Amino acid sequence: MSDTRTVEFTEMKHGTKEDYELLHELEKPFHAMTPDRILQELRRQGEATLEGYKITRLDHGLQSATRAYREGADIDWVVGALLHDIGDGLAPQNHDRMSAEVLRPFVREEVAWVIEHHGIFQMLYYGHHYGWDRNARDRYRDHPSFDACAEFCERWDQSSFDPEYDAESLEFFEPMVREVFTRKAYDDAVVQPGVVTGIPPLAAEAK
Repeated sequence: MSDTRTVEFTEMKHGTKEDYELLHELEKPFHAMTPDRILQELRRQGEATLEGYKITRLDHGLQSATRAYREGADIDWVVGALLHDIGDGLAPQNHDRMSAEVLRPFVREEVAWVIEHHGIFQMLYYGHHYGWDRNARDRYRDHPSFDACAEFCERWDQSSFDPEYDAESLEFFEPMVREVFTRKAYDDAVVQPGVVTGIPPLAAEAK
């Protein structure tokens, strides 16, 4: 049964302390359901083929996350890879920034930065076909996470459009999604401002 209590105001500037305490109380169940809404949106992305591609948006996210997981990436990178295009449905022209904002309160700062900028880094692979500057990413050359974003795109994003790839299922990643999105939002221990771990090296590179 839904809670029928409401605030007294019709303009926010007239709200009382009691009004805002009520809102704070009532929003807690909604916040707690964030993982469910994330998973629902991912399932929706699996309902139709990504226009012109051989796979769905969900397939692309699953492939990206699977590659990250199998290469030993931590949970922030894996969930970031899974959700890096989650903004596509509502913001196709700036999906990278929208996807980053979905993730930003719950993952390391560097992961959110990489997701926010992966769109311009991806232009390396196709920008010249449209007459665009494929090296537009170079404006971020001095950023601490430049190399991580380049690796993210090369190893996990641009390579994940293969209908034959044996990706893990959404059910496999669901516990990770729930773990990340039940963290305390904007907790410094989670966001880790200024911490740069980078993408884990490939096995051959690690030797």
